[in-house]
Amino acid sequence: MKRLILAAVIAASAPAAMAHEPAVAPASAQVVDKAAIPAIAVVDAFHDALGSGERDAVLALLTEDVMVLEEGGAERSREEYAGHHLPADMAYAAATETEIIRRAASVAGDIAWVLTEGRTSGTFNGRPVDRLTAETMILHRQAGGWRIRHIHWSSRAPT
Repeated sequence: MKRLILAAVIAASAPAAMAHEPAVAPASAQVVDKAAIPAIAVVDAFHDALGSGERDAVLALLTEDVMVLEEGGAERSREEYAGHHLPADMAYAAATETEIIRRAASVAGDIAWVLTEGRTSGTFNGRPVDRLTAETMILHRQAGGWRIRHIHWSSRAPT
């Protein structure tokens, strides 16, 4: 738990410029610790599995005690996420496309964080989608590799 709190504090103290730069930046803007590349691969695999509706693959990338924060709510385990938002998240990911605008990632011991800003567009439930997104993922290195322990998603309409 102490490591998770430390990772959250470190992630929150990432360069303030990331949060205040213009909404649209070059797609190649990245600040990535090379040690974080395997953790980034897990985040990308998670999104790929969401978009292709591979429920078991999504769940395999999460720790049992994952905490998912979204839309002001919290799901406090893999089981709770699977039973609540996962089906809607898979449908949304399948119906939309996300462009990564900026990404930062780093590792400290067995904790990694991946901070991603993007733009999601498409049509979902018959309505157009155009959202600027921010995502924080904290991963924990376990015997089988990196697993996602915390997800925080937020979005807003472009201005």
